[in-house]
Amino acid sequence: MTTIHRDQLLHQLNWRYATKQFDPQRKIGSQDWAALEEALVLTPSSFGLQPWKFIVVTNPTVKEKLVAASWGQRQVTDCSHLVVFAIKQDLGEKDIDAYLDRIAEVRGAPRETLAGFRDLMIGSIVHHRDQGAREAWATRQVYLALGNFLTSAALLGIDACPMEGIDPVQYDKILDLDQRGLTAVVAAAAGYRAASDQYAALKKVRFPRAQVLVAV
Repeated sequence: MTTIHRDQLLHQLNWRYATKQFDPQRKIGSQDWAALEEALVLTPSSFGLQPWKFIVVTNPTVKEKLVAASWGQRQVTDCSHLVVFAIKQDLGEKDIDAYLDRIAEVRGAPRETLAGFRDLMIGSIVHHRDQGAREAWATRQVYLALGNFLTSAALLGIDACPMEGIDPVQYDKILDLDQRGLTAVVAAAAGYRAASDQYAALKKVRFPRAQVLVAV
Protein backbone atom coordinates (compact mmCIF):
# COMPACT_ATOMS: atom_id res chain seq x y z
CA MET A 1 0.00 0.00 0.00
CA THR A 2 1.36 3.40 -1.01
CA THR A 3 0.98 6.17 1.55
CA ILE A 4 2.20 9.73 1.86
CA HIS A 5 4.38 10.77 4.75
CA ARG A 6 2.72 12.72 7.54
CA ASP A 7 5.08 15.65 6.86
CA GLN A 8 3.81 15.78 3.27
CA LEU A 9 0.22 15.82 4.49
CA LEU A 10 0.81 18.70 6.91
CA HIS A 11 2.89 20.61 4.38
CA GLN A 12 0.10 20.52 1.80
CA LEU A 13 -2.57 21.44 4.34
CA ASN A 14 -0.47 24.43 5.39
CA TRP A 15 0.13 25.30 1.72
CA ARG A 16 -3.55 25.41 0.78
CA TYR A 17 -5.74 28.44 1.38
CA ALA A 18 -9.05 29.76 0.09
CA THR A 19 -7.71 31.12 -3.17
CA LYS A 20 -9.04 34.58 -3.97
CA GLN A 21 -7.41 35.07 -7.36
CA PHE A 22 -6.89 32.32 -9.91
CA ASP A 23 -4.63 32.44 -12.94
CA PRO A 24 -7.14 32.16 -15.80
CA GLN A 25 -4.41 30.97 -18.17
CA ARG A 26 -3.59 27.84 -16.16
CA LYS A 27 -5.85 24.83 -16.49
CA ILE A 28 -5.89 21.61 -14.50
CA GLY A 29 -4.53 18.69 -16.51
CA SER A 30 -6.94 15.96 -17.57
CA GLN A 31 -5.32 13.26 -15.43
CA ASP A 32 -5.29 15.40 -12.30
CA TRP A 33 -8.88 16.42 -12.88
CA ALA A 34 -9.91 12.82 -13.40
CA ALA A 35 -8.32 12.02 -10.02
CA LEU A 36 -10.28 14.82 -8.36
CA GLU A 37 -13.51 13.58 -9.91
CA GLU A 38 -12.77 10.10 -8.60
CA ALA A 39 -12.08 11.59 -5.16
CA LEU A 40 -15.57 13.09 -5.26
CA VAL A 41 -17.04 9.72 -6.22
CA LEU A 42 -15.18 8.08 -3.32
CA THR A 43 -16.48 10.56 -0.72
CA PRO A 44 -18.08 8.80 2.27
CA SER A 45 -21.69 9.51 3.21
CA SER A 46 -24.15 8.37 5.84
CA PHE A 47 -25.39 4.87 4.95
CA GLY A 48 -23.25 5.27 1.81
CA LEU A 49 -26.38 6.74 0.17
CA GLN A 50 -24.62 9.58 -1.72
CA PRO A 51 -27.59 12.02 -1.85
CA TRP A 52 -25.78 14.37 -4.21
CA LYS A 53 -24.67 15.34 -7.69
CA PHE A 54 -21.52 17.26 -8.58
CA ILE A 55 -21.92 19.66 -11.50
CA VAL A 56 -18.60 20.49 -13.16
CA VAL A 57 -18.67 23.83 -14.97
CA THR A 58 -15.92 24.73 -17.46
CA ASN A 59 -17.92 26.55 -20.15
CA PRO A 60 -16.78 30.22 -20.03
CA THR A 61 -20.21 31.52 -21.00
CA VAL A 62 -21.95 29.61 -18.23
CA LYS A 63 -19.30 30.62 -15.71
CA GLU A 64 -19.77 34.26 -16.62
CA LYS A 65 -23.51 33.95 -16.02
CA LEU A 66 -22.81 32.55 -12.57
CA VAL A 67 -20.74 35.56 -11.47
CA ALA A 68 -23.83 37.68 -10.78
CA ALA A 69 -25.22 34.79 -8.71
CA SER A 70 -21.91 34.63 -6.80
CA TRP A 71 -21.81 38.21 -5.49
CA GLY A 72 -19.42 39.20 -8.26
CA GLN A 73 -16.69 36.81 -7.18
CA ARG A 74 -14.33 36.36 -10.14
CA GLN A 75 -13.01 33.04 -8.91
CA VAL A 76 -16.00 31.59 -10.73
CA THR A 77 -14.72 32.70 -14.14
CA ASP A 78 -10.96 32.65 -13.56
CA CYS A 79 -10.72 29.16 -12.10
CA SER A 80 -10.06 26.12 -14.27
CA HIS A 81 -13.03 24.10 -13.02
CA LEU A 82 -16.02 25.12 -10.91
CA VAL A 83 -17.77 22.37 -8.98
CA VAL A 84 -21.33 22.95 -7.81
CA PHE A 85 -22.36 20.63 -4.99
CA ALA A 86 -26.07 19.86 -5.20
CA ILE A 87 -28.49 17.69 -3.25
CA LYS A 88 -31.27 15.57 -4.67
CA GLN A 89 -34.76 16.99 -4.29
CA ASP A 90 -37.49 14.76 -2.84
CA LEU A 91 -34.98 12.24 -1.52
CA GLY A 92 -36.93 9.07 -0.80
CA GLU A 93 -37.51 5.39 -1.34
CA LYS A 94 -36.58 5.46 -5.03
CA ASP A 95 -33.10 6.73 -4.15
CA ILE A 96 -32.71 4.09 -1.46
CA ASP A 97 -33.77 1.35 -3.87
CA ALA A 98 -31.36 2.63 -6.53
CA TYR A 99 -28.53 2.45 -3.98
CA LEU A 100 -29.49 -1.07 -2.92
CA ASP A 101 -29.57 -2.14 -6.58
CA ARG A 102 -26.05 -0.78 -6.91
CA ILE A 103 -24.88 -2.69 -3.83
CA ALA A 104 -26.29 -5.89 -5.29
CA GLU A 105 -24.58 -5.19 -8.60
CA VAL A 106 -21.15 -4.31 -7.20
CA ARG A 107 -20.96 -6.87 -4.41
CA GLY A 108 -22.98 -9.64 -6.00
CA ALA A 109 -25.33 -9.70 -3.03
CA PRO A 110 -28.84 -11.11 -3.54
CA ARG A 111 -31.23 -8.16 -3.39
CA GLU A 112 -33.47 -9.85 -0.82
CA THR A 113 -30.61 -10.03 1.68
CA LEU A 114 -30.64 -6.23 1.82
CA ALA A 115 -34.24 -5.97 3.03
CA GLY A 116 -33.22 -5.20 6.61
CA PHE A 117 -30.85 -2.46 5.48
CA ARG A 118 -33.64 -1.03 3.32
CA ASP A 119 -36.03 -0.92 6.29
CA LEU A 120 -33.36 0.80 8.40
CA MET A 121 -32.71 3.52 5.83
CA ILE A 122 -36.36 4.13 5.06
CA GLY A 123 -37.15 4.36 8.76
CA SER A 124 -34.30 6.78 9.45
CA ILE A 125 -34.41 8.95 6.35
CA VAL A 126 -38.01 8.82 5.09
CA HIS A 127 -40.32 8.03 8.00
CA HIS A 128 -38.47 9.93 10.73
CA ARG A 129 -37.72 13.10 8.75
CA ASP A 130 -39.94 15.52 6.87
CA GLN A 131 -38.70 17.01 3.60
CA GLY A 132 -36.96 19.91 5.33
CA ALA A 133 -35.11 17.56 7.66
CA ARG A 134 -34.12 15.30 4.74
CA GLU A 135 -32.72 18.29 2.86
CA ALA A 136 -30.77 19.37 5.95
CA TRP A 137 -29.39 15.84 6.30
CA ALA A 138 -28.39 15.73 2.62
CA THR A 139 -26.75 19.14 2.93
CA ARG A 140 -24.55 17.87 5.76
CA GLN A 141 -23.48 15.00 3.54
CA VAL A 142 -22.53 17.46 0.77
CA TYR A 143 -20.13 19.21 3.10
CA LEU A 144 -18.29 15.92 3.58
CA ALA A 145 -17.76 15.91 -0.18
CA LEU A 146 -16.62 19.53 -0.15
CA GLY A 147 -14.03 18.85 2.55
CA ASN A 148 -12.80 15.77 0.74
CA PHE A 149 -12.48 17.76 -2.49
CA LEU A 150 -10.48 20.55 -0.84
CA THR A 151 -8.06 18.14 0.82
CA SER A 152 -7.65 16.03 -2.31
CA ALA A 153 -6.91 19.14 -4.36
CA ALA A 154 -4.31 20.28 -1.84
CA LEU A 155 -2.56 16.91 -1.95
CA LEU A 156 -2.28 17.26 -5.73
CA GLY A 157 -0.92 20.81 -5.47
CA ILE A 158 -4.13 22.27 -6.92
CA ASP A 159 -5.63 25.41 -5.47
CA ALA A 160 -9.28 25.62 -4.48
CA CYS A 161 -11.75 27.97 -2.88
CA PRO A 162 -14.97 26.88 -1.13
CA MET A 163 -17.77 29.30 -1.95
CA GLU A 164 -20.91 29.59 0.15
CA GLY A 165 -21.40 33.10 -1.20
CA ILE A 166 -23.72 31.99 -3.98
CA ASP A 167 -27.42 32.39 -4.68
CA PRO A 168 -28.63 28.78 -4.88
CA VAL A 169 -31.92 29.77 -6.51
CA GLN A 170 -30.11 31.53 -9.34
CA TYR A 171 -27.61 28.70 -9.67
CA ASP A 172 -30.52 26.29 -10.02
CA LYS A 173 -31.99 28.41 -12.81
CA ILE A 174 -28.76 29.00 -14.72
CA LEU A 175 -27.70 25.36 -14.55
CA ASP A 176 -31.23 23.95 -15.02
CA LEU A 177 -30.86 22.02 -11.79
CA ASP A 178 -34.60 22.03 -11.12
CA GLN A 179 -35.08 20.04 -14.31
CA ARG A 180 -32.63 17.47 -12.94
CA GLY A 181 -34.34 17.27 -9.55
CA LEU A 182 -31.42 19.00 -7.85
CA THR A 183 -30.75 21.99 -5.59
CA ALA A 184 -27.40 23.79 -5.37
CA VAL A 185 -25.86 24.05 -1.90
CA VAL A 186 -22.27 25.26 -2.22
CA ALA A 187 -19.56 25.60 -4.86
CA ALA A 188 -15.80 25.20 -5.09
CA ALA A 189 -13.48 26.83 -7.59
CA ALA A 190 -10.33 24.92 -8.52
CA GLY A 191 -7.24 25.85 -10.50
CA TYR A 192 -3.97 27.62 -9.77
CA ARG A 193 -3.35 30.76 -7.75
CA ALA A 194 -2.45 33.99 -9.48
CA ALA A 195 0.94 35.48 -8.64
CA SER A 196 -0.89 38.66 -7.61
CA ASP A 197 -3.00 36.97 -4.93
CA GLN A 198 -1.66 38.50 -1.73
CA TYR A 199 -3.61 36.04 0.41
CA ALA A 200 -1.27 33.24 -0.65
CA ALA A 201 1.56 34.70 1.46
CA LEU A 202 -0.45 35.31 4.62
CA LYS A 203 0.19 33.11 7.62
CA LYS A 204 -2.55 30.65 8.40
CA VAL A 205 -4.51 31.66 11.50
CA ARG A 206 -5.72 28.81 13.68
CA PHE A 207 -6.35 28.52 17.40
CA PRO A 208 -3.70 26.56 19.33
CA ARG A 209 -4.21 22.81 19.50
CA ALA A 210 -4.91 23.02 23.24
CA GLN A 211 -7.96 25.19 22.51
CA VAL A 212 -9.53 22.98 19.86
CA LEU A 213 -8.53 19.42 20.80
CA VAL A 214 -10.06 17.81 23.87
CA ALA A 215 -8.78 14.52 25.21
CA VAL A 216 -11.19 12.42 27.28
